[in-house]
Amino acid sequence: MTHNPIRPWRDISRRRSRRINVGSVAVGGDAPISVQTMTNTPTTDVAATVAQIQACADAGADIVRVSCPDADSTRSLREIVRESPVPIVADIHFHYRRAIEAAEAGAACLRINPGNIGKPERVREVIQAARDHGCSMRIGVNAGSLEKHLLEKYGEPCPDAMVESGLFHIRLLEENDFHEFKISVKASDVFLAAAAYQQLAEATDAPIHLGITEAGAMLGGTVKSAIGLGNLLWMGIGDTIRISLSADPVEEVRVGFEILKALGLRHRGVNIISCPSCARQGFDVIRTVEILEKRLEHIKTPMSLSIIGCVVNGPGEALMTDVGFTGGGAGSGMVYLAGKQAHKLDNARMIDHIVELVEQRAAAIESAAAAAPGQAAE
Repeated sequence: MTHNPIRPWRDISRRRSRRINVGSVAVGGDAPISVQTMTNTPTTDVAATVAQIQACADAGADIVRVSCPDADSTRSLREIVRESPVPIVADIHFHYRRAIEAAEAGAACLRINPGNIGKPERVREVIQAARDHGCSMRIGVNAGSLEKHLLEKYGEPCPDAMVESGLFHIRLLEENDFHEFKISVKASDVFLAAAAYQQLAEATDAPIHLGITEAGAMLGGTVKSAIGLGNLLWMGIGDTIRISLSADPVEEVRVGFEILKALGLRHRGVNIISCPSCARQGFDVIRTVEILEKRLEHIKTPMSLSIIGCVVNGPGEALMTDVGFTGGGAGSGMVYLAGKQAHKLDNARMIDHIVELVEQRAAAIESAAAAAPGQAAE
């Protein structure tokens, strides 16, 4: 639970769930909500896949999923796991043998789609492989691949059908005394996914993996995910998330963190508060923010920066941020530090100076954190 005694309207009470481990990353319970993505390189191209995993990890990914569609991919997985800086989830569809091979290759988690894996006895073999090799599992129910008998029963994908599928496979795992699993009930329809997740959250204490599947391109997919996942997270539902975009996986990670940051559930990097700009602006706000986002990507320390074009809202926003800049007149503006006016600054020197101030503030925060052990950065 996030708790803010000064602003209780910002509190989020997280659903109580069991805690499992995906390699070194705890999922569920009181663990931070983790951010996942998935590689889109050929898994057999080990160098390209590892490079993409590293880029995603640098952007903040806690866990990365890798598709294992064939035996060549699961053979490559062993080296990928060995070189990866984060735990790897093996994505399994259709053939249960791939799951067994992935477990043997060192995957931290096996993602199975029960509707595609097939007979319960095959799922049992996957369970045994996961147990033997210390893997957790994700039951991945998807509206687009529900079991045939459920589609016949309900007529179409619906929350009841998706949750019934998920609970059946939960029972199958638990009957085989396997409890290291999380579950998702994804759909590309925001309403369907949200309703299914709410129903699922009341039916099980398993950790929940949130996602709006096949959400779309960068802009549309981000909006869909922010609406669907944002509302569920606000309700306290969700222990790990993946943003599914037709875009670079690094962008999925960034969007995921931005959603969590907006809700105060995770904190990483610089949170830039900026105005949309208008005729009152004392400098080119849009271009300045674009440059600063790039120049400040290397900052992982949680902190805030306000970039406001004029004095209408600028001073008020600066009161709440670590570093601020408010546009003025005659080619200069005002710099704020910790909410207080610090000094005037020429617009021409603004970007370099703000980067320097942010870096100094980040170093000071890190130094204070190092002097107080046990204080997490996120």
